[in-house]
Amino acid sequence: MLTLYIANKNYSSWSLRPWVLMRERGIEFEERLVPFGGPSFRSFSPSGKVPCLVDGAIVVWDSLAITEYLGERYPGVWPARQDARAWARCVAAEMHSGFQQIRNTCSMNCGIRVRLHSVPPGLKDEWDRVDQLWSEGLQRFGGPFLAGDTFTAADAFFAPVAFRVHTYSPPLSATASEYAGRLLALPSMQEWHAAALREPWRDEAHEAETRRVGEWIADLRQPR
Repeated sequence: MLTLYIANKNYSSWSLRPWVLMRERGIEFEERLVPFGGPSFRSFSPSGKVPCLVDGAIVVWDSLAITEYLGERYPGVWPARQDARAWARCVAAEMHSGFQQIRNTCSMNCGIRVRLHSVPPGLKDEWDRVDQLWSEGLQRFGGPFLAGDTFTAADAFFAPVAFRVHTYSPPLSATASEYAGRLLALPSMQEWHAAALREPWRDEAHEAETRRVGEWIADLRQPR
């Protein structure tokens, strides 16, 4: 049985990627949640970060490496069509290594809604790029998912962005907004969101990030 180590569902966008991918692809795994500020992640992850996948004696850390490992074993992680697969790998890699303004300004915090104080230089450009990628994939491969008619790693890598859309309400086209809504409506995403709202933990570093950038207009989380 695969074991996936993750951190708080409210904050951990990197953990969400392989978690939602395995849920949507029907890959069985055991979830082990270790909250931020709890035991050291180094007890199970060589990098001291999450997510981390353990398969017997094999340990795979980093969300992109986990995705590739799963893709070697399970069909459907990446699209079957060669052109769709190449495109999906490109957009997943771009999301994995880029979009620093979105990461820095619009960190994932599933349970709150935020009105930004200002839009830093480059943030709108990055949201425009997200919109462009989503619209391109849906038009090119026919939807309803980014690389065709089934959920793949391309969608998993943008699942945390859908939660950010929920939190920060960036300006997006109708096509992109509908796609974000489609991701948020998935049973797996609903499960993750409900669990995030129930979590008793608050990590002050993550809380401070969202206080710094905007006004909290709603906090939907279970009171501590």
